[in-house]
Amino acid sequence: MGQKTLANWLRAVIIGVGLCGLVIFFLFIPIFGQSVVEKYPEFSGWYWPWLIFIWVCGVPCYAVLVLLWRISSNISKNRSFSSENANYLKWISLLAAIDTAVFFVGNIVLWLLNMNHPGVVLGLMVVAFFGVAITVAAAILSHLVKKAAALQEESDLTI
Repeated sequence: MGQKTLANWLRAVIIGVGLCGLVIFFLFIPIFGQSVVEKYPEFSGWYWPWLIFIWVCGVPCYAVLVLLWRISSNISKNRSFSSENANYLKWISLLAAIDTAVFFVGNIVLWLLNMNHPGVVLGLMVVAFFGVAITVAAAILSHLVKKAAALQEESDLTI
């Protein structure tokens, strides 16, 4: 499979993830929130704080998709192992760490404001764990791509 084919597949996945995210953030979550409020009117004051919190946590995800699009552009230009891609992966790692921290702190704050159930907080800690895993994986990939870029540069100079 060629570089351009790989890049096109990656772009298709990025577009798919972006569209799925839009449907989840702007259709499913608001509808689910409304159904909870209809069933339990005492939670009506929780709807907008939670919806805004979820939307805020979604913004870094779309920034990551933009960075992944740039990486796919470099892959299509046969620059898979470049310091530019290493920097993009480093930014992805940073964004994932920030998003995970905001998600964790936001859940605790909502719990302290009595707008969250302790069971939900525990369940959402699993999501925060995945955020940490993505942070670590992106940081490791950034390091490896940077090393590969240095080796490729050294190899290009020798030939």
